[in-house]
Amino acid sequence: MSLAVWGALLAASIMVSLTPGAGAISTMTNALNVGWRRSIWGILGQQVGLLVLLIIVASGLGALIAHAPGVTTVIRYAGAAYLGYLGVRQLLLARAVGRVAEDGVSDGGSAVGPDVADSADAAGVSRYLRPGAMVMRGTWVNLSNPKAIIFFLAFMPQFIDASKPVVLQYATVIVTMIVVDVGVMWGFFAPAARAVGRFARNAHGQRVMNAVFGALYLAVGVLLVFLH
Repeated sequence: MSLAVWGALLAASIMVSLTPGAGAISTMTNALNVGWRRSIWGILGQQVGLLVLLIIVASGLGALIAHAPGVTTVIRYAGAAYLGYLGVRQLLLARAVGRVAEDGVSDGGSAVGPDVADSADAAGVSRYLRPGAMVMRGTWVNLSNPKAIIFFLAFMPQFIDASKPVVLQYATVIVTMIVVDVGVMWGFFAPAARAVGRFARNAHGQRVMNAVFGALYLAVGVLLVFLH
């Protein structure tokens, strides 16, 4: 891959990652609740999902899926249902997160304050925001959108020269897109949540912001169902 082609790939990858979607919502939600540093767990989970999608496309399976309407429909509805679940879960936890926020949330620290560590609210929030849970949610958030497979089917070949060995070229595309996505999520969307968090420094603000992110999850899920 020439330097010019890689430069075009880099610029395109940045634009793709900056496009708001469920991944950005997930990143901002995690950053709002657990701080910038710990939000990396959800971002890493998103990269697992992204890696799976890119490998599916690079291996040729993406073309088969894209031409199987029944499969894409099942994935689409399953993805919408999962995003809906995340939205409802976020709305239900909004009040609990707000209560925990009364003890304050430090950047990179746990959202669970010592005075409420034994409460049901704090226990629920702690389970929802532990690293493993964030990784799992991030993975499924990226896997839940079949449109991504169709998009990458059109996107990736633009940077592949079929007259040359393609394995290294696909590897370059995959690594570039993942590194860029981590940079955008952790360097842009997560800090953006910190700025938003200035308006959510008390329990009421935390409840409102988490409810907003829950509603955004639901909205993305609805769009996934009705936008073909």
